[in-house]
Amino acid sequence: MNSFDYRLDLMRMRRTAIPLALLFLAAFIVPGFLRVAAAEDVKRPVAIMFALDRPLEASMAPVVLAASRGLFAAEGVTVTMTKATGSPDAIARVASGDSDMALADINELIRYRDTAGSQPIKAVFVLFNKAPYALIARKSRGIHVLSDIEGKTLGVAEGDLSIRLWPALTRDNHLKTDHTKLARIGAALREPILSAGQVDAVSGFSYLSALNLRDRGVPADDLAVLRFADYGCEAYGHAVIVNPGFAAKQPDAVKAFLRALTSGLQLAIRDPAGAVADVMSRMDDGSRELELERLKTVLADNVLTSDVRRDGIGGIDPARFERALDQIAEDAKFHHKRPAPADIFDDSFLPPADSRLVN
Repeated sequence: MNSFDYRLDLMRMRRTAIPLALLFLAAFIVPGFLRVAAAEDVKRPVAIMFALDRPLEASMAPVVLAASRGLFAAEGVTVTMTKATGSPDAIARVASGDSDMALADINELIRYRDTAGSQPIKAVFVLFNKAPYALIARKSRGIHVLSDIEGKTLGVAEGDLSIRLWPALTRDNHLKTDHTKLARIGAALREPILSAGQVDAVSGFSYLSALNLRDRGVPADDLAVLRFADYGCEAYGHAVIVNPGFAAKQPDAVKAFLRALTSGLQLAIRDPAGAVADVMSRMDDGSRELELERLKTVLADNVLTSDVRRDGIGGIDPARFERALDQIAEDAKFHHKRPAPADIFDDSFLPPADSRLVN
């Protein structure tokens, strides 16, 4: 073999060796890169835009705790909280996709779903097992029980959700309201106008208006808090709702959010004072004493009901939900087909039942 043939064979060997080397590297290195990339994809948290329906206060402690105690992070989601101007606004944000999930009044969701062109938004977790609807009255004005409202003046704030259940409440309790005057007032005037004695009672949320009035100097023993739930109102209250597109695309993220929220609620139940400390750290101002009383009131009246102690937090009783639908229809008949509980509430995202039980 001459030198030219030797060099040619050497070049051929080198050309063959290079692809073999590349194949060797690919066999051992590329899978490693793929495993690392796959691991990064698994670890990458899912971002969730979550709308609160009003300014932050202690009733929202379960959401705050899930964020501040790292429960959302542990479940692989990052949650950005925004503030809506009420349940209708929170629902609209979820419908448009501006928010993936939100906290909103489930009865307002039912009414929204009855409008033309509504999105198929559903609730996936009930935070308030009993709605906080109430009449807050002055005993010094002669109101001690619900029937005392007859012949009195009731202040109703713009956008108030409680008054929507008033027709069912009056029917179920056989009230004669022909001489009861409903005075329409601005939302900002609800507590001041009652405090000033310009009306005899106002409708609102028991854990908001009643405590805010006490904060304004109205003596506690002069306030009668007439909770609708104590007079036969079957309505559920605030619930977590989800954009249908987000739920279809990210079902595991929705489940992760609810697991973290459930843990946050369990923490708030066990340690209300610690929960309020976390809430206060995110509030611009406020009274720790007032917010602690607010959270304890919410837990006692709206969260830890007999239903919840029996069945656990987060879910609904379909039979009770049907009765609540009947009461909602007293205010205005459904324009479209009457919804079934499954049309409004989807329990498939709820955490396991044992994690939702409370002591």
